Amino acid sequence: MNKNVIIAIAGVGAALIGLMAYSTMSLGGYKVEVCKEFHGRQACGTAVGSNETDAMNTATGVACAQISSGMTDSTQCQAGNPVKVTWLKGR
Repeated sequence: MNKNVIIAIAGVGAALIGLMAYSTMSLGGYKVEVCKEFHGRQACGTAVGSNETDAMNTATGVACAQISSGMTDSTQCQAGNPVKVTWLKGR
């Protein structure tokens, strides 16, 4: 293989690794734990997001997935207010 081709491949690989590292670090801006109660059951979910809304929505979804069954229950669970919200990073 040509020396220039090897250098180009190595450069592209290094650029991809750098981009992945940068993307991963920027996602960790907000970390939150959300606790929900639904039909007498309670669960907490933790999530990381690039903004407050994404982190809250994901953590709420994680918590509701543990205590609801089916799309209707899940939607109702997510619509209710959380029992507890604890910001672990970014707020």
